[in-house]
Amino acid sequence: MAKGWFRLTGKISKVGVLGAGTMGHGIAEVASLAGFDVTVYDVQQSFLDSGMEKVRWSVSKLAEKGNITAEQSKDILARVHPTLELSAVAAADLIIEAVPEELPLKRTIFGKLDKMTDTAVFASNTSTIPITEIAASTTRPEQFVGLHFFNPPVLMPLVEITRGDRTSQETADIARSFARALGKQVVMCNKDVPGFIVNRILGPLLNEAAWVVGRGEATMEGVDSAAVYKVGLPMGLFELTDYSGIDVLYKAAEAVKSREPSSILGAPLLKQKFEQGKFGKKTGEGFYRWPSGARPQISKEAGEGVDPLLFFSVAVNAAAWLVRNGVCTKEDVDLAVKLGLGFPEGILRMADQWGIDKIAASLKKKQALYGPDYAPDPLLEEMVRRGELGVSAGKGFYEYSGSERRLEELMLRKSPPLAWVTLNRPHRLNTITPKLTEELATVANDLAADASVRVVIITGEGGKAFSAGADLTSFGFGAPSKAFDASRGMYEAFSAFERLGKPVIAALNGYAFGGGCELALACDFRLASKSTQIGLTETNLGIIPGAGGTQRLVKLVGLPKAREMIYFGSRLSADEALEAGLVDRVFANEEFQARVEEFARKLAKRAPLSLKFAKGALNLASQVPTDLGQYFEAGSFALLLSTQDATEGITSFLSKKEPEFKGE
Repeated sequence: MAKGWFRLTGKISKVGVLGAGTMGHGIAEVASLAGFDVTVYDVQQSFLDSGMEKVRWSVSKLAEKGNITAEQSKDILARVHPTLELSAVAAADLIIEAVPEELPLKRTIFGKLDKMTDTAVFASNTSTIPITEIAASTTRPEQFVGLHFFNPPVLMPLVEITRGDRTSQETADIARSFARALGKQVVMCNKDVPGFIVNRILGPLLNEAAWVVGRGEATMEGVDSAAVYKVGLPMGLFELTDYSGIDVLYKAAEAVKSREPSSILGAPLLKQKFEQGKFGKKTGEGFYRWPSGARPQISKEAGEGVDPLLFFSVAVNAAAWLVRNGVCTKEDVDLAVKLGLGFPEGILRMADQWGIDKIAASLKKKQALYGPDYAPDPLLEEMVRRGELGVSAGKGFYEYSGSERRLEELMLRKSPPLAWVTLNRPHRLNTITPKLTEELATVANDLAADASVRVVIITGEGGKAFSAGADLTSFGFGAPSKAFDASRGMYEAFSAFERLGKPVIAALNGYAFGGGCELALACDFRLASKSTQIGLTETNLGIIPGAGGTQRLVKLVGLPKAREMIYFGSRLSADEALEAGLVDRVFANEEFQARVEEFARKLAKRAPLSLKFAKGALNLASQVPTDLGQYFEAGSFALLLSTQDATEGITSFLSKKEPEFKGE
């Protein structure tokens, strides 16, 4: 074990970043935002100046949006120290490399650092090069780990941690703790395979899309349309290739191929664009032309006849390989593509919906036509033999009960006495559309009729947002009358949960702005994760809340606070919202779901009829004169005294035992 190892188990306070380029300056900013002292090294002053200017710009934007104060912005910038001296970085507890993806360059710089420090944890931000190969340049590979951020680091919530062949458990734990201290969600790549998790899936997907077009099986526009409108990706696959850089992806594919000759050959279309120097958005042309950086327009009609499995089957195959070989868990695979690539759902969840048998059949067809590299992974074939075909069979990569219902933009899972309503548009931060509004109303009616469900929990998919507001572009506002009808429609859908005769909890797991905040206001309780930000932000767009926000917020926090929040379009942190009375509890991110469920289960033990009438009485309290409200209260009190639950409650109280309420 290396000299000075004891320091690794202590708290990291100083971070070194090698490289001030696209990723380096972003990593430095994220670390400083979290309170770490950061030293950034680069080989030219111009590189450092450019990186620091980008950090200053980004921090100023955070201050403008109210995410940080002006005083905090000064402190953040003061914690970042640019330097041309590599030795200045050696004093850090953790050193993260973010230089160009060239193995000799990475080895050279770590070889030098290895002679300057024997206590620091070394980490590489590489997205494709095996950690073991870089760590070989040092005398302590056990202190070396992959720490892959996604671009831009300040906004992307995911960090992919990769263990080299000799990375110790202590080093992996330090990397995980550090990433979580930055407020990031972590996936663990437990084996040092080329491409790790995200690029192991993305690479084959983009490559196969190019093969599909090159073979004449679909057009480029058809592939991108199917990816966006049928699968729900935030952008088309060729659009993403252009955006990421064809040169970057081509070199990454070549790097993987050199280490794994059995991987599918690179598509000629990618090589052609690479050799032509048409790298995508950064050169103005790739698969698309990018005038002034404007995104290409992709029509829904172009993909109507395109089966997504033409290209997604190889991505599922890659994901299955990762799980079968113990590289990572199926949960980490799905979290990685949702947070790292913006997939609407995990690739394995999607596979379960498509059908494992259909995926295997698609791969076998390709295998017969194009060679053995397309053979279905043994895990997929075994699942087909066992009849584990996905949602239709009740089991695939995950188990499904008859109580799980998947609508287009919403998921409903009943696990009596609880029910989970999940807004399922993570690629759009769960923004609210007319379809989602309609589905919320449908689900509310379903839950009202189900006596087995005693408490309802509403949350957002993806881990980044409860709901970032209404997707205004989806409503097609024209005449004022249409906007009025849309506003009333959202209000009525949210009110269905307000009027629901059982408690409703808004589990706020990220952004809750605009319409998302208004939905939360219609719930009985608002439980927030530490990373939550919440507010009625419509005045920032030159409009006002339109789904009941002005009315419900006043009743919750009072007129002066509501006026301040709405006028300024404030975004409150979880702690600020708790102080204002906007949320009821704040829980740590890592324990959020467990604490929400614990809260809900305690509530579900209460007498259902008492909760129903108590909710009705409380709702009336702010709507009618006290005398009228008390008539409802008195009538409810008298009615409840005649129920079996009242008898059970009174008897149990006298007997000093816990009551078992049945809602009768």
